[in-house]
Amino acid sequence: MAEKDIAEKTLEAYNDVFADIVNVLLFQGRHFVKEDELEEESPGSSYKADGKLHAQERDVAKYWRKGLVRIALYGLENQTGIDRDMPLRLFSYDGAAYRAQLLADKGMKEKTGIPIPRYPVVTLVLYFGYDRHWRTPRTLFECLELPEDIKPYVNDYRMNLYEIAYLSDEQVQMFTSDFKIVADYFVQMRKNKGYAPSEVTIKHVHELLQLMAVMTQDNRFESVFSPDMERRTTTMCDVLDRVENRGIQKGIQKG
Repeated sequence: MAEKDIAEKTLEAYNDVFADIVNVLLFQGRHFVKEDELEEESPGSSYKADGKLHAQERDVAKYWRKGLVRIALYGLENQTGIDRDMPLRLFSYDGAAYRAQLLADKGMKEKTGIPIPRYPVVTLVLYFGYDRHWRTPRTLFECLELPEDIKPYVNDYRMNLYEIAYLSDEQVQMFTSDFKIVADYFVQMRKNKGYAPSEVTIKHVHELLQLMAVMTQDNRFESVFSPDMERRTTTMCDVLDRVENRGIQKGIQKG
């Protein structure tokens, strides 16, 4: 399970891919967030329940900086299946991130007397299912049994959900990183129940194949990787040729 978790995060951890995802999904393809403006944030946090401390971890999280000023914290969460409690999980992640700001501000005030400017936390959920829409709760209200009498006093929370397989062709073409290949695969699988690879060059070959293996639950994507694929021009056509040849060789050996 740990290897699976790492594999699905590695590609998105590259700044060029992370910025590309944010720019297309939030800013309609404008190059609003630059990759050199991103810096790593520890995805881990904790919460206390039943008298015990429990760890929780985002998939990928990065600060967006302009010079020395933090503009926002972006988080990405990958989902291959539907989780009806997802808004509750995200609410916990975002709350922990705001809590961390309070603790950092307290430390800075004690040292310098100067408060730290607050910045927003934005979490994107990337859903990779292509056989059905996400039809379970997208807001905190939808997760709760909420009496009408107290509803006006409860704050709602809405998650930013993006169904990758249901992106438009125009949106897919906006991507400039390896994530274009990922999005194109899932859109084609939804529309055509099959995949015709493009000649787009893969930049992060191993990481892309790891992500594809996890999201498709098809280990052949990763099993055909070899280091030489990183040293030359590699496309999904090359990858699928290797997958097909591997299948033929296994069939010959089995026969």
